[in-house]
Amino acid sequence: MRYRHVCLESIGYTLPEEVLTSDQIEQRLAPLYERLRLPAGRLEMMTGIQQRRVFPVGTRPGSVSVESGQRALDAAEIDSAKIGALIHASVCRDHLEPATACRVHHELGLPAGCLLYDVSNACLGLLNGVLQVANMIELGQIEAGLVVGTENSRPLLETTIEALNHDTTFTRKSIKPAVASLTIGSGSCALLLTHERLSRSKNHILGGMARANTEYHQLCQSEVDSAGSGMQPLMSTDAEQLMHHGFETGARTFEEFLAELGWNHGDLNRSICHQVGAAHRKQMLDRLALSEETDYSTLAWLGNTGSVALPLTLAMSVEEDWIQENDSIGLLGIGSGINCLMIAMRWQRALIAGNAVQANAPIHRRQAILDASAVSTQSPHSRSPMRASETRVR
Repeated sequence: MRYRHVCLESIGYTLPEEVLTSDQIEQRLAPLYERLRLPAGRLEMMTGIQQRRVFPVGTRPGSVSVESGQRALDAAEIDSAKIGALIHASVCRDHLEPATACRVHHELGLPAGCLLYDVSNACLGLLNGVLQVANMIELGQIEAGLVVGTENSRPLLETTIEALNHDTTFTRKSIKPAVASLTIGSGSCALLLTHERLSRSKNHILGGMARANTEYHQLCQSEVDSAGSGMQPLMSTDAEQLMHHGFETGARTFEEFLAELGWNHGDLNRSICHQVGAAHRKQMLDRLALSEETDYSTLAWLGNTGSVALPLTLAMSVEEDWIQENDSIGLLGIGSGINCLMIAMRWQRALIAGNAVQANAPIHRRQAILDASAVSTQSPHSRSPMRASETRVR
């Protein structure tokens, strides 16, 4: 897949204000930890995740998606009448039907001629939406499109904690499939794409590559399909096998990705990998022969935010001035299924709008990444607290 005329014009994001640390989760899991004699600090040590964020009880994903979508539109200063497509692409949604995109479309006041629908593809939903909108723009069908999603991790976290505490048949071995569910965080992100003739940012999307390895679709599955604020999901994840086959799929996709773009490793200045855990990140970068110094991560303080993880992390890296003009960027996504999707961009100008100040998001995020990488060699209580940051639109 190659593109000549598509730009990522702006990003809007919304972070929850409530922080839930790994220590707090372990305190709530005291019955399980005492029964199985699990050591305190285990969750952070295994994952590198110090904290994640959760929306208030009863939050509907569509409500937050409206906020993020409006932020993206405001940052771009674009006439909403030009939006020709709206895709709501998170795992979480308001209802099984109608599409959550319907509510977002209505509350944003988008035109009646705007094509709208939901997309769901685990952690790759928003990236899939980006490619679909990019195709429509490249073909001349629309001038601009909005991709948005909100992941609400509270129901999954609450259901998982309750199950682990109340089912006394769990053993140290049998709890492993539930650990991944405790890493999940909440967040919301919207990406506005335009034709280059409308763009002020000139952040060109250059192309992408996708690969499926569906022989392993059973490695990460939900037990109940549900939607809305009252859902009570449970997940089962074979993390070890998912990582092994995910690395294999990612490495093959990455080589095809570079070949499609005519790049070598040195042409990729900055990468953003799928946000799962510190060990996963290090091993994935090693397999792709990429350096941790050229990769940005938010998992230490946001956890795994699913489909919004890559665009949220892109926004954070830009706010940190970690991405500079003319940088070549790779968004390297892997999702359960197993699916892999990678997108290449050439960065120019940032149009980012979010609520990091109100949500007390940490500054010096790069240091948080380095702390997370070293988490297995130090006490989870030895690090200094992080401070609040500012969000900028530049």
